[in-house]
Parts: sequence; structure tokens; C-alpha cells
Amino acid sequence: MTDSPDLTAETTIAATPATVWSLVSDPTRMPKWSPQVVRTVVLPAPARLGSRMINLNKKGLKRWPTTGKIVRFDAEREIAFRITENRTIWSFELEPTADGGTKVTHRRRAPEGISTLSNVLVGALLGGQEPFRADLEQGMSQTLSRIKSEAESA
Repeated sequence: MTDSPDLTAETTIAATPATVWSLVSDPTRMPKWSPQVVRTVVLPAPARLGSRMINLNKKGLKRWPTTGKIVRFDAEREIAFRITENRTIWSFELEPTADGGTKVTHRRRAPEGISTLSNVLVGALLGGQEPFRADLEQGMSQTLSRIKSEAESA
């Protein structure tokens, strides 16, 4: 197990929490927003607490699968899923703003550290944890920017 800092990206969206929730509560839409996610399947669908996920991710020409489970699903407030292979927990947290919009916080936490297997694979195949974390942070900001664009045009 290796310690890993939490990653966080935030934005404020000029749309209600209900509108933003309608987007982020469906993990199958992630490929549309995330530069790393190629495909997500949720079983059973639609997504709910306890649903399992199968993901295909990418970096350049490299592709790898992950699996996960939705561990928090609080309508219009938070969705979080735990990735089996590296033990990280990814979430979208929604907070209403005074002007009727929504503050969205996208997080990746590693409360149990990153698994040894994941660290070895990231080191050998994806350039190491530091560059990979930087890619993830950039991707999280890009994901929020794309969600913001879609929510505000709805």
C-alpha cells in the first residue's frame, strides 16, 4: 500500500442541483466528459447504491479495465464509487448556491492508500504516480468543464 494525496477539482455551475444530478448520477455518461474513460457499464442499471461498474480507461494508446461499486448515492447531493483495483473512491458532491446554481466538487480519495499492484502497474505502464496524478487532476478539471457546459446548455 502506498499513500496518495487526495485529488480535488471544483466548479460552480449555473444550473440547479437537480439538473447537475441528472448528469453526474449516470456513470455511463463519463466517456462524454472524461478524457480517460472510454466506456462505463453499470449493473444493474440505472445506477443506484450498490450497483457495480465495469470501466475501460485510456491514456494515449494504452487501455485498461477497472471495476467498481457505487458506495454513496444521495440524490442531488453525492455519488461516489470505489474502484476495486486501486481502492480509490471517486465522487461528485453537489451543493446548492445562493443564486440557484450548484457548486460541484469532484474528488478522488485514497483512504486506504493505493494498492501495491496499482502502483506497480502505474509505474511500469503509465509513467509513475506523480505524472499520472497530474494527468488525473487535469482530467478532473476537464470533466467538470464539460459537465458545466452541458448542464448550462440544458
